[in-house]
Amino acid sequence: MLETLKALILDFQETPLETGVPRRMALKPVPGKASVCIGVRRSGKSTYMVQIMQRLLDQGVPRQNILYLNFFDDRLHGLEQAGISLVAEAYYALFPEKKGTETVYCFFDEIQSIAGWEPFVDRLMRTEKCEVYLTGSSARMLSKEIATQMRGRALSWEMFPFSFREFLDYKGIASAGALSTKRRLLVQKAFGEYWETGGFPEVLGLTRQMRVKTHQEYFHAVLFRDLVERHDVAHPKAVSDLAHWLVDNIAAPYSVNRLTGYLKSLGHNAPKSAVSDYLAWFEDAYFFFSVRVFDASLARSHTNPKKGYCADHAMITSVSSGILVNTGHLLENMVFTALRRISPEVFYYKTATGREVDFVVRTGARSPALTQVCESLADPQTRKRELVALGEAMTELKVKTATIVTRAEDERIAINAGTIQIIPIWKFLLDLPETKE
Repeated sequence: MLETLKALILDFQETPLETGVPRRMALKPVPGKASVCIGVRRSGKSTYMVQIMQRLLDQGVPRQNILYLNFFDDRLHGLEQAGISLVAEAYYALFPEKKGTETVYCFFDEIQSIAGWEPFVDRLMRTEKCEVYLTGSSARMLSKEIATQMRGRALSWEMFPFSFREFLDYKGIASAGALSTKRRLLVQKAFGEYWETGGFPEVLGLTRQMRVKTHQEYFHAVLFRDLVERHDVAHPKAVSDLAHWLVDNIAAPYSVNRLTGYLKSLGHNAPKSAVSDYLAWFEDAYFFFSVRVFDASLARSHTNPKKGYCADHAMITSVSSGILVNTGHLLENMVFTALRRISPEVFYYKTATGREVDFVVRTGARSPALTQVCESLADPQTRKRELVALGEAMTELKVKTATIVTRAEDERIAINAGTIQIIPIWKFLLDLPETKE
């Protein structure tokens, strides 16, 4: 295993760096802490690490001072038995002159696949001159347990597929400042493409057929590598059937009882506890997110039905059966992922009279932000329903402004409770802050 590690380390030294589209994520290393980048598989975490490496090289750091390993590499399969500490041994065997004298920049991809990585990274930072960058597709890398095991020596950043603004960067279209008529048309045209392709970097520019095939491969990789293999699931078909139900019922309310009954109707003997675990693991893999009702009582918040959303709106169309998913659901999913990028505190709201508002977002100490999603307000009954629901929520939560995201409408309405901004989706996405507040 030592010789395998040496070969992989040297292979990287000779590999040209592919930096891709610069990401709008401000990961700032803090001395003495590992920088952890987590997110759904294939969202661009590894490429972002390469961008950091290129910055280091541009600053004059020698290539030999950069150590890179991808722990999903099949050749590292036996590392768990051999011990992850062999990594440092292999590197310093190749470059002994750097030990204790020069800073070594360590980049470890998908490190959560190796048991015991936390004490290894902790030791590396304490005993060697190392600056450590990690990626992983498990939200548990954010958890208190990890922070405890590493004695608070890690800071985490979340990465999602391309935002609309990053998609415009990929297209070479400037998104900052006031839009001229021409640039507005370019942005709107690009949004049409973003609506079709979604934000996974690898699918951009592919034909529809290849995009669907790639999305489906991602879907199965998440299912089997991030759930079935990682958690040693005894009944993978139950997990697969549950995943398909969730994708087919995006933005619809669900409960663990209902999902347990559904799996039972298909012949699976999965107890409620197992279904709860499956849902938690989907969220852990950043693939499927559960949104709870906004309620001061945690017990009520957990007992109410939840609503589910996928990491990428276009993946839904590639994977779903297409029977239940409509463009309204996809629009709602797109708004969710945009809001989730800026805050993990995303809920839905039920007013005292039972009316529903799609999203309540908490960011820092600010008042909660209310966002309703509706494809079109052209129908008078639809318009009235959405405005009444928002008005009630604004009054109950003591919020003076709220937003309705539509496909194309743009206006501002004054109601008794305050002001409602009606905004087209492309504009809404560009108006959001770029990073968490």
